Order: sequence, then structure tokens, then C-alpha cells
Amino acid sequence: MIRIRPFTHRTPWPMSRRRLAGSVLEMVLTLWLLLNVTFGAIEFGYYFFVRSTMDGATREGVRNAIVSGATDTTVDAAADNVLSAAGLNTSQFTISISPDMSTSPAVGTNITVTITATWGTVGSGFRPLALIGSGKTLTASSVMRKES
Repeated sequence: MIRIRPFTHRTPWPMSRRRLAGSVLEMVLTLWLLLNVTFGAIEFGYYFFVRSTMDGATREGVRNAIVSGATDTTVDAAADNVLSAAGLNTSQFTISISPDMSTSPAVGTNITVTITATWGTVGSGFRPLALIGSGKTLTASSVMRKES
């Protein structure tokens, strides 16, 4: 014999509506926090990637500047090669060399290569939360002595 059950107005799952609403609220708050931490880590990770690349570019630029016969053009090209190899737009960076290579610095003189950029232009694509202000100036510098 087949028994037919009467229709009931129960929810198809064992949780009450109140418990379900509490679970949804917990999930939303947890997901919000998790996404903020994730996007913050992405933004700061990209910031440190750019800073590390700038350090490497200044180091490579000053290594080219300390040898005899170096010019401003060769130093700029060496630093630009490092920046472009990392996928960065070299027009967003300012490279300065001290003292000027056209004066042919004496042997033993400290040569400084400095690269400067603004975070608003360099990090424009990786600012999901804009935790780092767009006016932040990034500066990297390397110093070596002029060789013979």
C-alpha cells in the first residue's frame, strides 16, 4: 500500500530561516575581510616589486657608470633595460646621475644613480584598494666609486 504524505510548509533544508540568515551574514563579513586582505597583499606586493626593480636598475646603471668611457646615454640605457625587462614603462621613471658623466669624473669619485617615480603613474593598474597614496614618491639610489 502506498502512503501519501500531506503537504507541509517546511523549508527543504533542516536550518531555520533565522539560522540561514546568520550564516549568510557571517559569510559576507568573512568574504569581505578575506578580499580586502587579498587585494591589499596584491597592491603591496606590486609596490615592493617596483621598488626592487628600481633598486636593480640603479645598481645596473651605476655599474655601467663606473667604467672608463661611460656616458649619460649608456647609463640611462642600462637602467632602462632593467626596467623594461621587468615590464615597466620607462617613460614613467626619471633617472639622474651625479656627477654628470660628460665631465669625466676622476678615479675614486663616488658616482650616484637615482631613479624616481610617482606611485600614481607607476602603480595605476594595481590599485584595487588604493591603500598607497597616488602622490607617493618612489626613490631608489645606488653609489659606487669610479674605476680607472
